[in-house]
Amino acid sequence: MAAPSQMATSELYCWEGDWDLPSVDTECLIVLAYAKFAGAPLKLHKIGNPWRSPTGSLPALKTSENGSLSRPSDIIIHLRKQKYNADFDLSAKEGADTLAFVSLLEEKLMPALVYTRWIDPKNYVEVTRRWHAEHAPFPLNFFLPGSIQRQQLERLRLVRGDEELTAGEEVEKELYRDAKECMNLLAQRLGSNKFFFGDSPSSLDAFVFGYLVPILKMKLPNGSLQQHLKSLDNLSHFCSNILALYFPSEGREDFSRKVSSQPEGGDADNEPGKRRKQLLSVLVALGAMLSYALLTGIVAIQHVQQEALDHRSPGLRSLSSNEEEEDEEG
Repeated sequence: MAAPSQMATSELYCWEGDWDLPSVDTECLIVLAYAKFAGAPLKLHKIGNPWRSPTGSLPALKTSENGSLSRPSDIIIHLRKQKYNADFDLSAKEGADTLAFVSLLEEKLMPALVYTRWIDPKNYVEVTRRWHAEHAPFPLNFFLPGSIQRQQLERLRLVRGDEELTAGEEVEKELYRDAKECMNLLAQRLGSNKFFFGDSPSSLDAFVFGYLVPILKMKLPNGSLQQHLKSLDNLSHFCSNILALYFPSEGREDFSRKVSSQPEGGDADNEPGKRRKQLLSVLVALGAMLSYALLTGIVAIQHVQQEALDHRSPGLRSLSSNEEEEDEEG
């Protein structure tokens, strides 16, 4: 590792954290872990809106030399060029092993991770979509989760070479079988070591951590992968150790945010505030419904106004019918 130079001006944009994680996103976790391992000084921006990043996606590294970078591999290469290299002490064989295991992660574990978070209906509706809707700004929170889900589905179809791939028991069984085999190989390779190549972490540790720790920590209703990971003690301890060593404040920060969000004082003290919040919630909900309808084309203002002038009752019935369809789809 080198002394800090121009890296002090680099800014990293990544998804916010939760569940005691520094970020909820695998690729962001890889970059965050590697930067910690290499000692790279970065100005960190944790956000819930990818449109606020310089690339429109997350993670994104804004540099003074190479513009903005998004792919974890490109960001890691940039850090290495700045002499922040977590792989400096690896042998040629260990470097080859790193490439082989990263390819294995992308081929066998990544598809299952995408499926369990974005495609599995129960996990997506109850956890993934809800989390992104709560952390994205209005009105982006109405369509951002669905947009990301479509991107992830296309990514999975491309990796699997199946343009018709959808959620289903057979697909899930195959993906999870490959993922569990991958975890078993990782556990065998790690053995009793602290990190994959001894006592110092490398880029392989960053990739494995980024893929595994969301499985370990996220509260997903369908937790088949989590159960298998927890059965592999050395891999579970590997993830927990990196969190404790390199991200020790994450759990306390999450707890502080939850505590600070609670209102002070009793219900009687906050009664006027509660009424204002209730009224504001109603107004926001109405605005949200109208914005969503306009954005998705469910309500066409010009058409409805003309129809209402020509046939007032049918026009009202048409608008009511559209609203009922929207409710059923929601």
